[in-house]
Amino acid sequence: MFKAKSISAEHKDLIHDVAFDFYGQRMATCSSDQSVKVWDLGEDGEWHCTASWKTHSGSVWRVTWAHPEFGQVLASCSFDRTAVVWEEMVGDSKPNERGKHHWAQRAMLVDSRTSVSDVKFAPHHLGLQLATCSADGIVRIYEAPEVTNLATMNLQTELQTKLSCSCLSWNPSRVHPPMIAIGSDSSDPSGGGKVQIYEYKENERKWQKIDTLNVITEAVHDLAFSPNLGRSYHMLAVATKDVRIMTLKPMRRDQFVGSTRIEIRQAAQLVDFKQSQVWRVSWNVTGTILAASSDDGFVRLFKANYLDNWKCIQELKGSDGGPSPALVPSMTGGMHSRQDYPTHRGRNTSSSANQQQQQNGASATREQSNAPQGGRSRYPFMTL
Repeated sequence: MFKAKSISAEHKDLIHDVAFDFYGQRMATCSSDQSVKVWDLGEDGEWHCTASWKTHSGSVWRVTWAHPEFGQVLASCSFDRTAVVWEEMVGDSKPNERGKHHWAQRAMLVDSRTSVSDVKFAPHHLGLQLATCSADGIVRIYEAPEVTNLATMNLQTELQTKLSCSCLSWNPSRVHPPMIAIGSDSSDPSGGGKVQIYEYKENERKWQKIDTLNVITEAVHDLAFSPNLGRSYHMLAVATKDVRIMTLKPMRRDQFVGSTRIEIRQAAQLVDFKQSQVWRVSWNVTGTILAASSDDGFVRLFKANYLDNWKCIQELKGSDGGPSPALVPSMTGGMHSRQDYPTHRGRNTSSSANQQQQQNGASATREQSNAPQGGRSRYPFMTL
């Protein structure tokens, strides 16, 4: 059974995003109060705030964790037109700081001329890469050639989407070429499809747009590729006024031009949201359960049956008194022991953890105006 639990977030303004780390034992939140907070799950089952610091000079839209192979690393993006990479360090220079943890800024990415709306680390098998998207319609991909020196995040690629970008998602598949889905929150239906798919062409060493999902013409708030566990196709969840589940099946590769044709099909359209907007979608670790949150104050869980029909299997109320403006679900599978990646810069994680499967959800609010707004911020999480 899933259950909802509230946490006093202690942010001074609206919360926009919540992100769990690889193990599901740490959580980061960001807010219009220009700060990021890091939370650790204690042995008592409660979340404890272990770090809080001002990260930007504007509202912080998104926060994301890098794979633990690269250490305890966070990235955040903001209305102030920047994205920043942070690393947790252990103080040892001064006697009074010895053994204490703190977060240090490693890189500030200032190439955008408009608000940076999303930031995501690439799957770790691609190296330490970071993608950002901005309201000016440009997706930028950075890479650190030396993972021990995060200050060397170099701009590798700029993708001109010609749409106001709101979100992006990396395809986690190891067996297919690198792929990114980009969503737009433009409300103009005449602009065509609001989701574009890009793939990296190894023989040409560049990213190329391979398709546009023309069936999606509403504003897109979030995207999430499903974990690929032996499937011959990709699954992409799209959050708009409802949820669309799209399948992308690579066809035979043309050896002459090096392009991959994909067959796109809408596997499901989930409309259980009572005319509310869906703000976040997130898959569990096996890609079999989809969590979706909407501004009616609910987190809904969906699963496909043996006929491949997607049904809502549970609804969780995300607030106590009336609908919340928006919710952010985040599902993470704690199916890895910390011994898998024992070396972490800035955090001792050599002690083993029992293998477990957790699904966590959290709520947050996304600000639509340029200026911060007041309001009380609370978000629940759910545990399996």
